[in-house]
Amino acid sequence: MLSYEELTPAERQLWDAFPEGREVDLRGGEERTVRAAVVVALLLGQNAEPSGAVPALRLTGARITGRIVLDGAEIRHLFRLRECVLEEDISLEAASTLAVGIVDSRLPGFRAPSARIGGRLTLRGSVVEGSADRFAVQLIHAHVSGELLLNGATLSAPGGVALSGGGMVLDGALYGEHGFRAQGAVQLPGAQLNGGLFLRGARLENPGGVALSGDNMTVTTVRLSRGFTADGKVRLRGAQVADLLSFEGAELAGEGTSLVCVGMRTSDLDLRFAAAPGGRVDLRNARAAGVVDDPRTWPPVLRLDGFVYDSVRFDDEDAMPGGVAPAQRLLWFRRDHDYRPQPYEQLASYYRRIGHDDHARRVLLHKQRHRRRTATSAVGRVWGGLLDVTVGYGYRPWLAGVWLAALTTLGTLVFRALTPTPVKPGEGPPFNAFVYSLDLLIPVGGLGQRGAWHWDGGDAQWLAYAFVAIGWVLTTAVLAGVTRALSKN
Repeated sequence: MLSYEELTPAERQLWDAFPEGREVDLRGGEERTVRAAVVVALLLGQNAEPSGAVPALRLTGARITGRIVLDGAEIRHLFRLRECVLEEDISLEAASTLAVGIVDSRLPGFRAPSARIGGRLTLRGSVVEGSADRFAVQLIHAHVSGELLLNGATLSAPGGVALSGGGMVLDGALYGEHGFRAQGAVQLPGAQLNGGLFLRGARLENPGGVALSGDNMTVTTVRLSRGFTADGKVRLRGAQVADLLSFEGAELAGEGTSLVCVGMRTSDLDLRFAAAPGGRVDLRNARAAGVVDDPRTWPPVLRLDGFVYDSVRFDDEDAMPGGVAPAQRLLWFRRDHDYRPQPYEQLASYYRRIGHDDHARRVLLHKQRHRRRTATSAVGRVWGGLLDVTVGYGYRPWLAGVWLAALTTLGTLVFRALTPTPVKPGEGPPFNAFVYSLDLLIPVGGLGQRGAWHWDGGDAQWLAYAFVAIGWVLTTAVLAGVTRALSKN
């Protein structure tokens, strides 16, 4: 227990003002030092005699010596420090307290793992310094009934963890805007942010590591936008975002991998980055109701296997004729160098759903072409090329008609200039070069010309053999291609 007589003049001001919750402003005074022990004693209720007001510790402009340790304590008073300098960190591990505010201050760490804060936790404008082996701010499994305000704050732990909030529960939102800066990792795995995560304009710096980790977190909305910058990987593996996940105007400078959203779920996904990310973007097995992006800021590598969406559009697609852009959207898939069938099928499914079957067929045709380019078998590549030029893998069956018309025209011109020999003189139909050419090219059935006339050697005979062979190949390609297309649809 502290006695009033051993207090310094500055501490007596704080002691006397506490019962009524009055603010003590030590800025400009000759004596600004307050011991941590005095702060602890007041927050534990040593001078909280009933006075009709709510006891609260409100201190401005002080230099606090010693360590504020309130581990496991039940604190029933408001606690706010403004423009203070603390020599040691604050520890509220497993404590229960009302709102806590550390505003525009400087301190070497804030620890509140497993704490219950019955109001807002504010570190606005403060500089919290950790190190490579010590968290700047630790809130693992903490429960905050209000918001976590980090606007304008700097959490510094280069090479370490700037903010550790794994399993944290916020009934409000996490705000890190208006110049918020984190040097070191921001870790929120498994966090539950009921009011959202807002890091618009924030700068996260953890070069070569993970700048933001939100694996398996549950959050209403995430705004990493409007000047958000991450020097390091942003990882949201398995995150559940009820509303919007936005990267509009964001800069992801992490090398190797800039963004990981594997298995993520969100209602809307905005990928309109300010510039192309420095590394790959991984959306494998993610799901979004709606996606908007900008081809000018696509990443160098884009992993899309298993990515499912209900709609996808470009930033300016509403102004495009028909509102769709299949040719440019197909360039999306070139960002994934390996052949993956699902992204093509997903895009084709979307086009069919909105009534653009022609675009869906075009997408599936490019899927087969991509598959052919990655085939290891020479026979497979040749057969695939044949299916492509003859019937477009079944998605362009009219090509068979073009080939048939062209070859029939060629045969008509060649055979008309020559005289064939009848198989049975005086019997059968008269020779017709057009019908004869068509009869050679159609292997099934017959028009009566092919069996009634023949050639006695020469180029005409070899052309007739070639037409028969081409007819079988063309028919086989048509059947194979159409069967493939029908089975896929």
